[in-house]
Amino acid sequence: MTLIRFFRDYARERFGVRVRKIPVALPFTCPNIDGSKGRGGCAYCYRGARPDHLSPRVSMREQIEEGIRRARERYGRELKFFIYFQSYTNTYGDIAYLRELYEEALSFEGVVGLDVGTRPDCVPQEVIELLASYTAKGVEVWLELGLQSANYETLKRINRGHGISEFVDAVLRAKEVGLKICAHTIVGLPGEGEEDFLETARLLSVLKVDGVKIHPIYVMRNTQLAKMYTRGEFAPLTLGRYVKYAADMLEVLPQDCVVHRLTAEAKKPALLAPDYCTYERKLEVIAAIEEELKRRGKRQGAGEGTIRNLKELVQEPGGA
Repeated sequence: MTLIRFFRDYARERFGVRVRKIPVALPFTCPNIDGSKGRGGCAYCYRGARPDHLSPRVSMREQIEEGIRRARERYGRELKFFIYFQSYTNTYGDIAYLRELYEEALSFEGVVGLDVGTRPDCVPQEVIELLASYTAKGVEVWLELGLQSANYETLKRINRGHGISEFVDAVLRAKEVGLKICAHTIVGLPGEGEEDFLETARLLSVLKVDGVKIHPIYVMRNTQLAKMYTRGEFAPLTLGRYVKYAADMLEVLPQDCVVHRLTAEAKKPALLAPDYCTYERKLEVIAAIEEELKRRGKRQGAGEGTIRNLKELVQEPGGA
C-alpha cells in the first residue's frame, strides 16, 4: 500500500522516467518586502535562503546548465526536468520579462515542465493565461502558491500581507485554465495548534489542489521570528509533534494529491531551531512520518475531510 503520493512517483508515472526539479534563483523580490504591501517580509523570511550554487547574479541559462549537469552526473542521462522558479515571488514582474524567462527555461532539451513559486496575491489573469499557453503546448505547469495557513489571524501575525480569499481566488482561476496547483503550508506557526493545521488541510482538500508542500516552521538568524524565539515568545515543534501533525494533515488530504515536500532544509549556523530541519536529517523526518502512518494503519487520504462552511472560512474580518 502506498502511504504517501510523492512527486517523484507521480512524475515517473507521468513521464516514464525519473524527473528532477532544477531550481533557479532570479532577481525577483516580493510586495511584502519592496513596500507595495509591507516591509521586512514575513516573520520567518530569511534573505540568505538560496542554495549556495544559486545566485541571481548568475544568468538563468548558466544556472540551468549547471543544474542539469549535476543531475545527470548523479542519476544518469535518462532524465526529464522541471525548471523550478524557487526564490521569492516569481510572477512579480513585467509580463514580457516573465515570458522571456519561462520560454528560455523551456528551450532546454529534456525540460517537460515549469514549477513557478509565487504568492496568491501576485498572479494577475495575464500571468495565468501566459502559463496556460504553455500547457496548451503539452508542457506541465505547476503554480506553487504560498498559503502557509488557513487561519487569517495567523497570516496577520506573521505579516504575510494577504488573506485566504486571495488564495482561493488564485486557485480557482488557475485550475479553470488547466494549471496544476501546489499549495505551500507551514506547520507550527506562532499561535497555531492542531485544529489550525487540520483546517488548513481541509481547505486544500475541498479546493482539490493538485499538490502540497508541508514543512515545519524553522527559525533563521536575523528574522522577526528569531527575535521572538530568543525572547522566549515562541518555540518550534519537536520532531515528534511535527511528525504527528504532518501525518494528521496527510490523512485529510486526498489520496491523489501530490506531495512535493514533507520537511525543511536549512543550513547551520544560520539555523537556530529546530535541529531536524537540515538536509542531513531530511530522510529521517520523512521516514518518521511514514512510520507514524504505518503505526496508525493509515495512509494519505484515509480520513479525507471537508470544510463545514467554506464561505465562512474566507470571510475575513473587514472583508466583503
